[in-house]
Amino acid sequence: MMSIASVTATTGVNGAKTSDKAGQGWGNLGAEDFVKLLTTQLNNQDPTDPVDNSQMLAQLAQFSSLSTQNDMKDSLGKISAQGDTLAQISAKLDTLNSTVAKLTSTSATPA
Repeated sequence: MMSIASVTATTGVNGAKTSDKAGQGWGNLGAEDFVKLLTTQLNNQDPTDPVDNSQMLAQLAQFSSLSTQNDMKDSLGKISAQGDTLAQISAKLDTLNSTVAKLTSTSATPA
């Protein structure tokens, strides 16, 4: 089984500087990084054997899908955080309601 080491070099193809995101994993790549990767791939391809158009379209579709999934993940994280906040508010309202009920029943009882 072949293992893949993380990228830690500061230079890329032909000595070009790489992004600060090197070694952080694929999850940190954005649209700008993809365009840079795509143009580098096109610039360095073999002119006698260019990349197949269907492969290029497949890569674009995969990137689009990944981008959509990341957006959905972020949205679901925000919704989850809002749900936690609503649960805390609900618990505080329950405490307040029980306190008000106790005060009301105490003041309604003649002394």
